[in-house]
Amino acid sequence: MMRFSLSDESVDIALLHEALKHAGSGGFCAFEGWVRDSNEGREVDGLEYEAYAELAQAEGERILEEAITRYGVTDARCVHRTGHLHVSDLAVWVGVCAPHRDEAFRACRYIIDEIKHRLPIWKKEHYLTGESHWVACTHVYREHEHEAHQPPAHHDHARAFVPDYSRQTRLREVGEAGQAKLAASRVLVIGVGGLGCPVLGYLAGAGVGTLGIVDGDRLDASNLHRQTMYDARDIGERKVDLAARRIALLNPAVTVRTWTEPLRASDVVEVFRQFDLVVECTDDMRSRYVSSDAAVLSGTPLIMASVYQYEGQLQVIPARPGTPCLRCLWPRAPAPETVGSCAQSGVLGPVPGVLGTLQAAEALKILLDLPRPEADALLLVNLLDLTMQRLPIDATQGCALHGGCVEVARESLALAREQGEVDLVFDSLEDAMASGFTLVDLREPGEIASDPLPGVPSLAIPSAQVLARANELTTCRPLLVCASGQRSGHAARLLRANGFCDVHSLAGGLRALRTYG
Repeated sequence: MMRFSLSDESVDIALLHEALKHAGSGGFCAFEGWVRDSNEGREVDGLEYEAYAELAQAEGERILEEAITRYGVTDARCVHRTGHLHVSDLAVWVGVCAPHRDEAFRACRYIIDEIKHRLPIWKKEHYLTGESHWVACTHVYREHEHEAHQPPAHHDHARAFVPDYSRQTRLREVGEAGQAKLAASRVLVIGVGGLGCPVLGYLAGAGVGTLGIVDGDRLDASNLHRQTMYDARDIGERKVDLAARRIALLNPAVTVRTWTEPLRASDVVEVFRQFDLVVECTDDMRSRYVSSDAAVLSGTPLIMASVYQYEGQLQVIPARPGTPCLRCLWPRAPAPETVGSCAQSGVLGPVPGVLGTLQAAEALKILLDLPRPEADALLLVNLLDLTMQRLPIDATQGCALHGGCVEVARESLALAREQGEVDLVFDSLEDAMASGFTLVDLREPGEIASDPLPGVPSLAIPSAQVLARANELTTCRPLLVCASGQRSGHAARLLRANGFCDVHSLAGGLRALRTYG
């Protein structure tokens, strides 16, 4: 007989009551946990529960058996909902019957606290603003731990987890005051791939109070050799959700906020202003330039890194007057095909790990006000010959020659807002065509030959030739397509800057279609 169960459907409480009736029981206690309409002062639209079902089932049964043995009750049952729940829905039900009321009360309380603390169940709050946060279901005060009758020794690991920062606070420059600074800090991490995984892991482990995560990708098998926050069971899941759950397990004291869509020119500055620091961890040139512009306009320090095969670059943008930004080095974003990504050029797994670790170290140094190099520079890291080189950045050049970083950033974001949103999401290429678009394949001939579009008509124009052949697009409504969405996004913005207003890019490219499908 199973006493604990997970259910993705509503619960019949009357049936649960009936199952617990026992002639020798004079006491019955039940607990009902409902979805409330607010969380920490924010209006909630609903909840979402995810569970590691096999482990949750086994541990749930164990908890109920413990309660029966420990308090001498006759029987106990628990049902925990999974999936999407609305406000006022029943989320968890616990029932206990016993000869007397006192043991029924105490056993019910024990089950509630142990279920919340020990089960691999994650809760996601959905707010009316459209945002959503994963909430750790682990930080509880368990009164029964202080009772004279202690649980068996093999359950000692289940006691409430309290983060231990002793190795960190022992540093003279950190101490308790520094730890308090970290707890009050808010850091936004854009991208949870090879760079973002170590950044999030180290910042969560260090006790940074609030971590924001921006990522719209799902995990692919090709990611695992360098994105060690995940495992093979996670393939196909949203990285942002996986990362939020991992942080909840690593350090339940950390609050996580998530964005599953890229930050847009219309809202990026306001989002940056909600954080003390931003760490840019994508391989998307557009994201890097938008982040640099937003950092300058919001005054939010930004830490950027990039990798190429065995090498990497690191730049810290202080976002203070007189300090350089990304555009001081490279005024305009280069075409994606001239830069290369991990998918196109390959990468040795530890390389983004090293660069992401450096980003995390720089982030903690800034948050704790630890010593850093005074001169602004681009750091070059070569993992083959184990060398590092600092290239000074002259703040009197670059943007300074065109009105300064603030003016250039303001103009760039204004142009991006004027051009409107370029990337469109479709479930299939057929859906895109049904919406009136003509597919324009920007991949190289070799790419198309080895992986042709699946039975749909398209116009093939290599991305490097798109401006020269723009006249071929005047009689249609083009949707530009490439492998990852980077080349098509860059080309669409280039065409819009040259007068083509109704041109769009397939968000995430063909890879996104296949992953989501």
